[in-house]
Amino acid sequence: MSGIIRVYKRDDDGTLRFREAWIDEEFNEFVMNHGVVGHQSTTEETDAVDADAAERLMDAFAGQCAEDGYAEIPDEEQFWVVAQYALKTKDGTSRDRYLEEKAKDALISHLAWRGLGIVDRSEFSDAKLNIFILTPDVNKTVNAVKVCIRGEDLDFTKLSIGAAAFGEDTFKLKHSPKQANSFTL
Repeated sequence: MSGIIRVYKRDDDGTLRFREAWIDEEFNEFVMNHGVVGHQSTTEETDAVDADAAERLMDAFAGQCAEDGYAEIPDEEQFWVVAQYALKTKDGTSRDRYLEEKAKDALISHLAWRGLGIVDRSEFSDAKLNIFILTPDVNKTVNAVKVCIRGEDLDFTKLSIGAAAFGEDTFKLKHSPKQANSFTL
């Protein structure tokens, strides 16, 4: 089995929690990660003796999550957050491509360990680098992106952040280094 199981549950007090599990084939381990969305998660590893054992662990995890009321959040119920860098050239330079890879790698890790969704893709368009994040929580993701980009020293002064509901074309500005009042892709 390959892939990841990622499920969420909202507590009675409104707190969104997540659980996820995958098989780390390099170390032959079943890995479970869980916590409150937006906060550093707790991770537990269990040795998986072989592929059948790994499959049984994934099945048991999925069953326990369902029993506990956790479920996947459909894309249509999530949001887009776009981390956008202003560039000096229309199509970007080799330095911008380095920034793209470094920023994507940092965001993938930072967001994953907090249950804040996935980096879906990145693209260069009209002197901008856009990194698209699919997330269940806009505000926590916007804050996490700012913390991550600052922490990785990835030119925070050129970063703007926009957000929209899944399927929407109009993005609302959530952060800008200047006094901008709109966000365009």
